[in-house]
Amino acid sequence: MSDSAATAHPTHLRIHQFAGLKPGPRLLVSAAVHGNEVAGVGAIQRVMAMLDDGSLTLLKGTLTMIPIVNPLAHRLQRREGERNLNRNLRVNPIPQDFEDRIANQLCRWIAQNDVMLDLHSFNNPGPAFAMLGPRDNDGDLEPFRHQAAESALALAVGTGRIVEGWLSTYALGLKRRAEKAGDGSRKMALQQDPHYGVGTTEYMRSTGGYCITLECGQHADPQGPEVAFKAILRTLVLLGMVAPASVDLADPKRPVELLQLYEVIDRESPDDRFERAWASFDAVAEGERIGTRADGTPVLAPFGGRIVFPNNNAEPGHEWFYLAKPSDRVLT
Repeated sequence: MSDSAATAHPTHLRIHQFAGLKPGPRLLVSAAVHGNEVAGVGAIQRVMAMLDDGSLTLLKGTLTMIPIVNPLAHRLQRREGERNLNRNLRVNPIPQDFEDRIANQLCRWIAQNDVMLDLHSFNNPGPAFAMLGPRDNDGDLEPFRHQAAESALALAVGTGRIVEGWLSTYALGLKRRAEKAGDGSRKMALQQDPHYGVGTTEYMRSTGGYCITLECGQHADPQGPEVAFKAILRTLVLLGMVAPASVDLADPKRPVELLQLYEVIDRESPDDRFERAWASFDAVAEGERIGTRADGTPVLAPFGGRIVFPNNNAEPGHEWFYLAKPSDRVLT
């Protein structure tokens, strides 16, 4: 493939839909929202092949699958095409970049569904986990009414760890980021927009549905595609869309650790450095040195807990790592 062909902007979004002959839930499964997060791509293709050859039967409802949500980033084999599609996700009447154009199609498809399973992976090593949304609330940030159903979905996908509190934690970091002088660019303006923390799952909740982000492990983890595949099947069983006998169900008695994100720390300089090679969910003690700023200032853990999404390659002004502690939520 020539360089010009590799960087040419795709002109369509490929979407597959299986419509059951009986009414039922409307499920959307997506992957490669970030182009280098490909665990879900093959998993979706595998499920489609099973539906096509009859080894898996859709009993009811509508199953929509988008194996490559960001085809430009996927073609370039990187996280983003022109910007992060999983931030500031909304309909854009006057699109400014490729991701805006994808969002104008993606938001429409999200809004047509009741439930969403969004398949991702992450940069540093670590085990797969599910990201859970807010508890039922009438607040301004993310009002919600499907806590019980979403909790059941988080338990069903089969991970040993579930994390809550993404948007509220991100909003704290966004507030600090907005207080700093920007460079006047559209990229900086987007990062200071109160809507910036909204991605696929947050948009789904805003339309009245519920959803789970499944982080299938590190990008290159050979088990990632299997994690994604089983999660799709388990979701279909949970919703009654396929027969339980066709799926290796998760053990309902398995131990599950539930964590609450409470802090996000941005990288401020390319010379900010970690104290050691952190992996997601490494334990940190209160006061432990996580990293050092370029000027020598230590970055310390304010509480004991775990580090999440440590990113050695974070750009200045972007998330460097998150911190989590045990949650008091009870999942049933």
